[in-house]
Amino acid sequence: MPEPTHSHRLSQQTMAFVLAGGRGSRLNELTHNRAKPAVYFGGKSRIIDFALSNAVNSGIRRIGVATQYKAHSLIRHLQRGWSFFRAERNESLDILPASQRVDDGHWYLGTADAVTQNIDIIESYAPKYIVILAGDHIYKQDYALMLEQHVVSGADVTVGCIETPRAAASGFGVMKIDESERIVDFVEKPADPPAMPGKPDVALASMGIYVFETALLIELLKEDAENPNSSHDFGRDLIPQVVKNGKAVAHSFSRSCVMSGQETEPYWRDVGTVDAFWQANIDLTDFTPELDLYASDWPIWTYAEINPPAKFIHDEEGRRGMAVSSMVSGGCIISGSRLDRCLLFTGVHTRSYSDLVGVVALPHVAVGRNAQLTNVVIDRGVQIPEGLVVGEDPEEDGLRFRRSENGVCLITQAMIDRLES
Repeated sequence: MPEPTHSHRLSQQTMAFVLAGGRGSRLNELTHNRAKPAVYFGGKSRIIDFALSNAVNSGIRRIGVATQYKAHSLIRHLQRGWSFFRAERNESLDILPASQRVDDGHWYLGTADAVTQNIDIIESYAPKYIVILAGDHIYKQDYALMLEQHVVSGADVTVGCIETPRAAASGFGVMKIDESERIVDFVEKPADPPAMPGKPDVALASMGIYVFETALLIELLKEDAENPNSSHDFGRDLIPQVVKNGKAVAHSFSRSCVMSGQETEPYWRDVGTVDAFWQANIDLTDFTPELDLYASDWPIWTYAEINPPAKFIHDEEGRRGMAVSSMVSGGCIISGSRLDRCLLFTGVHTRSYSDLVGVVALPHVAVGRNAQLTNVVIDRGVQIPEGLVVGEDPEEDGLRFRRSENGVCLITQAMIDRLES
């Protein structure tokens, strides 16, 4: 058996703590019944599957997932799809809902408080290192490489970061670094983001990924919990404190991004708006997508439902089951319909003479005959009535559905019910 690499040995001493309690309110009705990390993505996955798969593929087999907002859908997914950890192999996945675990009992007050309230569970596993992860982004990353940099650099915290245009960086935590990649300033959502050295139009944005030695993190968390002026948040409180009083180092995503031969640029997306969610899903239908979901050496693990293969039926002029530049999941029946650049999740049924262009349909959607749908996101289980036309009249679409700035319509069953009442 080959000798484990240094990175692999570090992963074995590490616990991943995934922050998955966020609502994701900018996704509107898509998060009315589920937390953002539980939102569907890519035909069969959930958003959280990317952070969890990165951890497992990086060799990290101790994972905690902190949940809060409308957690049932997320918890059910974790129980069904992530129950393969074995305690006898020193593996575990703990689901950590906010509960009355402290004397006064309260919800998680911030991202740091979510970890603070579970210090006893972390200590019971005694990991030497801990990786704090956001559970609501789409990307592939080898955390073992980030761990290695953290140890070699002697940092108190290593912050995962990605280069982004300064004009778009105001929605992130942004860091200023020196020539040695040491972080000299960290500002949460600044109006005027600092530029990178030698790159005046580019800012270095936080990915919400932090590596600590566990003992130091617990010390910092306990100090933060006693501070009445703290918002108990990593980006607003803990990271700026380490930048000021310790050694904080930036880790560029380009160093540890996992890319197959198909991908040419590091891929990271926050699919936090309807437009971004639609675009990231539709992009997967490209001839050469920016994110390769087909690479077997870095699989995206998820709950694998038992479904029959997709089926395409009818072969008459104007009534032909067909798909062009589309992804169609198991259990789908394309009955006399035409799909163009669509992504259909499990169990979607489309009926004769319907025409779908740029449609992202979540599981178990049914599209009635003669429907004409262009650039839409359809929530789970929606029954699209016969003859419905969406995407031709912006004013009418805005009155009936949730229409985004870029003209993408989000359709839910409640919206359909109002049309038929």
